[in-house]
Amino acid sequence: MSDTQPALAVTVPTLTTFSLSLPIAMGYIPLGAVFGFLLVKAGAAWWLAPVASIFVFAGAAQYMAIPMVAAGMPYGAIALATLVVNLRHVFYGLSLLDRMPKNLLQRAYLAWSLTDETYSVLSSLPRETPAKKMIHIAMLNHGWWVLGSLLGAVIGASAQITLKGMDFSLAALFAVLAVEQWRSTRWATPILVALLSYFVARWLMPTQALAVSIAACVVAGVLLAKFETKENTDD
Repeated sequence: MSDTQPALAVTVPTLTTFSLSLPIAMGYIPLGAVFGFLLVKAGAAWWLAPVASIFVFAGAAQYMAIPMVAAGMPYGAIALATLVVNLRHVFYGLSLLDRMPKNLLQRAYLAWSLTDETYSVLSSLPRETPAKKMIHIAMLNHGWWVLGSLLGAVIGASAQITLKGMDFSLAALFAVLAVEQWRSTRWATPILVALLSYFVARWLMPTQALAVSIAACVVAGVLLAKFETKENTDD
């Protein structure tokens, strides 16, 4: 699949691409299953879980919507809350603009499916990574979440099981992704900037610490990129 082809993906993901997505599967399948389970318990039809994951694919925002749906809140309020929660993805996309596929359908799908975990994987890839590989990773990650949602809705809702401890899988997934980022770059500056930004934001604006720290990281990234470009030019 080249950037000029209209289809999103017409080739089978390679084994390497699958291995890059596998750690995401370890987190997305159980977390998606919990989402499907809770949505059914909230009174929704079982098929709504995979459908929501196919067309919404918002992770934490899907969890947030469960009690709102159960309480009968207007869909407009739910949509607005989801938008606010997912605003952080705008900052993520800015750092990948120059690596996005040229094809409009591919670019639109990659932008829409850019979750925290997918961004972590894509940002660790070499800049010359083909667009089709980025699309395949995003599609695989999306598929893991849909699969988990389906399993949780169909199996989890009919079985008397405990979900205690399942929430830790997301924290474990982020820990694995952070380690992989470090192993691929061996550059401590992004980690130090992120930790410092969140510490300062938590101290100054505790209720908006995440948004403020993400904005600070974006600014720091722009400044670091300009500094690196200037150094290369001087050389």
